[in-house]
Formats: sequence, C-alpha cells, structure tokens
Amino acid sequence: MTLHLSRPPAGALRAVLRALAPEAELSPPSATVLRHSVDRPRPLLALPVHALHGPAPRLTGADCTGWRFLLSETAPGDTAPAAPAAPGGHGDCAAGAGAQAQGGAGAAEPRGEQGREHAPLTVGEFTEDGLDGVVAAAEVVDGPAGPVFSHLTAGPFLDSTVRALRQAWQLTHGTPGRYEPRLLSLPEHYASALWLHGAQPGEDLLVPLAPAPLGVAAHQVLPAAELLARLERSPAAAARSAVVTATAVATAAQPTALIG
Repeated sequence: MTLHLSRPPAGALRAVLRALAPEAELSPPSATVLRHSVDRPRPLLALPVHALHGPAPRLTGADCTGWRFLLSETAPGDTAPAAPAAPGGHGDCAAGAGAQAQGGAGAAEPRGEQGREHAPLTVGEFTEDGLDGVVAAAEVVDGPAGPVFSHLTAGPFLDSTVRALRQAWQLTHGTPGRYEPRLLSLPEHYASALWLHGAQPGEDLLVPLAPAPLGVAAHQVLPAAELLARLERSPAAAARSAVVTATAVATAAQPTALIG
C-alpha cells in the first residue's frame, strides 16, 4: 500500500493557523524563518512527534510530545481525502484524545482566524504533491490546556525531513504494507529519524535524518530494531556510559560526614 497520514487534533491545527494569520506577530526567530516568503505559508501536512529517551531506547517507550506541520507556499489541490482513525501503536498520538476535546475525530477542520478558509490539510494517503513548496515547519507541543504553537524552523533538518518523506513514499508505493510516518527524536543520541510505523509488530522502519550521529548513515532505511541497536553500541553511547560510571564511582568514594 502506501504511507498514511493521520489527522492531527483540531486544536493543534488551530494553533498553527492562529500563529500564521497575517495579523499575528511572530517571535523574531520565527519571523526570520519566513523572511524570504511573500505571504504566510499554509500547513500542508502534519507529522506526530515522538521522543525516545535513554541510552538503550526501545520503541515501546516512545512518548508523543506534539506535532510538526510542514508549511508550503503552494497548494497541491483544492481537496484532500478524509483520514480514518489511525491504527493504535507505540505511544500513539493520533487525533484520538485531542479530537475528543475538539468535538470528536470526525470534526471538520477548523477555519483560519476570523473565519477565513484555508487550504485543506493533507491527510489519508500520502503523495509527493506540494513537497516542492515546503519552506518551513511549525512546531506544536502539548501544553497543560492543550496543543500550543511553539516556533517555526527551517534549514538542513527540514530539507532532510522532506527528502526522507520522498524516500519513504518511493519505498512503500505499491507495496502491500501500510505505514504511518512519524518523527522520532532520540535526545541522548543527538539523533532524529523519520519513523515508518507499521501495522504489525516488527514492521517498523527508521530513516535517520541528517545530521546523523557517528556510525549511522543518514537516509539509510533500516528496521527500527537494527538502528536502535546500532545507537546503543555507538561510540557516543559508550562515552556517555563511561561518564555515568565514573561519576557514580566518584560519588560513592566521597567520605560521608558523621553527625554525632
């Protein structure tokens, strides 16, 4: 089959539309990202963002932290297919909980600020349409009261994300499998990857994004278990483990004050 894009919570999309409204004032770093854009870009598609912590990461421990919206200056079409409920999985953060707070999974996409229409977000079957016009990404994080716009990003990491999406589409197009594209952050390894979440256990694939850590080739598609095992054996992981061990030994060797 193909890649299948989940529908983000309505609150996440609303947060991005509010930040991108013409009258909205962006922070200086975010405004710098759009300094070459004639108009405010529109959300093209959204990818759930997961974080995986620890020196020996396992996908079952991945937590959803928010959504990343790719922003485009061009529209691929006037319509987008509706997305059914996404399959459950590791740390799933598809529209479920957020949609309930916004009126249910089948709720219509929100309008732009002050009732303006916006081009429909691409959900359902993924195609390469519109990727040529991607100019930035909008980060949305989970806040105490719901999704919150964080900032805009651009540059080599965004380019690598777009390249990985094209790569994933070419890999899965016409195959019997179905994958959901997600973004996976591994802070302890200073690494990020496009996570192709399969419908069955063991089908998950990871595409390391550039810049990749030492010992890992960016854009080499690998089974998730293999890439995570490589990271666990990486020189950086070994160095961090040695530092932790040395710190623990030094702490244990410190004399304990006696209070009489």
